[in-house]
Amino acid sequence: MDAVASWTGRTACLLQQAMRMTNEAFAERLGISERTISRWHAAPEMVHRTEVQQILDIAYEEAEPAVQRRFALLMRPPAPRMEAQALRVAIAVVLRGDDVLLVCRRGDGELRWQFPAGMVKPGAAPETVAVQETHGETGVHCTIREQLGERIHPKTLVAASYYLADYLAGDAANLDPLENVDVAWVPRAALTRFIPQDQIFPPILSALEAAA
Repeated sequence: MDAVASWTGRTACLLQQAMRMTNEAFAERLGISERTISRWHAAPEMVHRTEVQQILDIAYEEAEPAVQRRFALLMRPPAPRMEAQALRVAIAVVLRGDDVLLVCRRGDGELRWQFPAGMVKPGAAPETVAVQETHGETGVHCTIREQLGERIHPKTLVAASYYLADYLAGDAANLDPLENVDVAWVPRAALTRFIPQDQIFPPILSALEAAA
């Protein structure tokens, strides 16, 4: 790379790092005081005077190719931090008249009734996942009516997005026997016999009551 357009405390210290010199050795190399080098470390944003800019230009230009390569690497902006996406599931509460669709899952040595759900991959729309997973698990086609909200599921501790959906077509069947043991339309009034009320996201109960 070419010498920097304007040397600052930070870039001068990066050159020192590329040269692998102590403050004392770097000061001697540039012909300035060690105290000045210490000030550069303390004030990385400072812009050097013209004569110091020239001294640093010369030091860079006279440096060995290996030093210049190290300096170029140090000058690169840091790579953007990749934030891990929290595990997220999309859950469909599908209504057909007075019935709601449930699946009975295997897991942790017990069987649990729950609403159709699927993992949301990065970049995917949760509402689309809810519709697709419902069809993939049960054969039921549905359409999203509204989002009911989100929460951290109290049992699984994953982020959960809930959607109220209307039945369109299809016969309910267990199309995912590795995960589920059964699929059923359950009367809304009997829902808490299958899923304990304290485990049901409260907006679901409110939506079911409003739809009655």
